Amino acid sequence: MPIIYQQISELRAALQPYRGQRNDKPDSAQRIALVPTMGNLHEGHLELVSIAKQHADIVVVSIFVNPTQFGEGEDFESYPRTLDEDVAKLATVGTDYVFAPSIAEMYPVMPPPTSVLAGGITTQLCGQSRPGHFDGVGIVVSKLFNIVQPGVTVFGQKDYQQLAIIKQLVRDLSYPIEIVGAPIVRAADGLALSSRNQYLSAAERETAPVLHAELQRLAQQLMSNKLSMPEFEALLAETSQRISNAGFNIDYLEVKTDALKSVINDAEVFNVENENLIILVAAWLGRARLLDNQVVTVH
Repeated sequence: MPIIYQQISELRAALQPYRGQRNDKPDSAQRIALVPTMGNLHEGHLELVSIAKQHADIVVVSIFVNPTQFGEGEDFESYPRTLDEDVAKLATVGTDYVFAPSIAEMYPVMPPPTSVLAGGITTQLCGQSRPGHFDGVGIVVSKLFNIVQPGVTVFGQKDYQQLAIIKQLVRDLSYPIEIVGAPIVRAADGLALSSRNQYLSAAERETAPVLHAELQRLAQQLMSNKLSMPEFEALLAETSQRISNAGFNIDYLEVKTDALKSVINDAEVFNVENENLIILVAAWLGRARLLDNQVVTVH
């Protein structure tokens, strides 16, 4: 079973022996991986751990429902806390340590007076409907990086914007950390796995795979770069309508370059020559806000 720590000082002390090099063994230092989570783990999280084990000798999984990334009226209080079940699952994939701090341990002053802001990349997509969310992500990830001091960290690509922001944070704050983006893990019917999928009713769960199916359909239509601007806009509108007709309430459906830049230039021309695209969607289905994305290689 993984060893569980709730205190920062205790986790740091446990990890310290792996960092040093013995004089008689220059290669004795071991690489540490971090997999940050909010718990309520599913197979997608376990896949992150498996990937982390391919990149490191020691794997630390953090389980912390971070209050600073929840907005007013969001599901912070009701977000499932399932630590015992999570630890049992993590044992099956060889996790070494679990860091499960309290809010007081992570934030001695609440709300924290220090901010880690990621700039313009946070104002689009999820940042439009969840103001302040990525500021909360920035501070908690920065703290976890400083606490664990990993050589590598693994994040899922389902939260594509979050992954892009963390890569930017690592670059701009000069963290000596490799960021690995893990492919989306899906159910057999295509639904991206998420802790919030449990909010879906049985009927909604049957509908939910429509989201990914529509992204795949749109991706096929975008694979050619020979679209006029009206054709591109019509495809987006058609896809939005089909998703809405299935019962979703769309937060956003957008097409960006893989660097999250607009695919429309100053001349209002759809121009993605030599660019990969990413289709990104967030949509409500009942109580569940579902995220998904699809990479498109333009020919």
